[in-house]
Amino acid sequence: MKARTITSRLSGMALLLSLSSLAMADVTVTDGYARATPPGASNSAAFMTLHNSADQPVTVTAVSSSSAGVAELHNHTNNNGMMEMRHVEGITIPAKGEMQLKPGGYHVMLMQLKHPLQEGQQVELELTIEGQTQPVKVEVPVKMVMEGMNMGG
Repeated sequence: MKARTITSRLSGMALLLSLSSLAMADVTVTDGYARATPPGASNSAAFMTLHNSADQPVTVTAVSSSSAGVAELHNHTNNNGMMEMRHVEGITIPAKGEMQLKPGGYHVMLMQLKHPLQEGQQVELELTIEGQTQPVKVEVPVKMVMEGMNMGG
C-alpha cells in the first residue's frame, strides 16, 4: 500500500513538472524591426526571429500592438503564380528551434496604425503563446526599408 502511494505521488509530480515546462516555454525574439511608413499610410509590418528553447514546439496564436488598431499574424503564399497575403491562426516554432518572420513569408501585419512609424521609434508587440498565461512582450525598432512588399497605405 505504501509503495502504491509513493508511486502515485511520483507520477503526479512528474505530470506537474511536464506541464510546468510547457507553461514556461522559453520564447525569445531577436533581429526584430518594423517598417517605417510614409505619412498617411495605414499599414506596416514587423519582422523578427522567434526562438524556442523548450523541448516541444510552441505556437504563437495572436499578436497585439499599442501602435496599431489591429495586429495579425500573416503569411505570403504562392497561389498559381500569384503571391497572396493571408491571415494565419498561428505560427509554430519547432522544439529547440526558430522561426523567421521575414518579408515574403510569415510576418506581423500592423493595420489601422495610430500614427506613422518613423525610423528611430520603437514599436511594442505582445505575442500570445498557446498554453501560456503571460504574453511575450518585445519592443522592435522602426527601420526604413526600401525594397519588399507593399503595405497598401
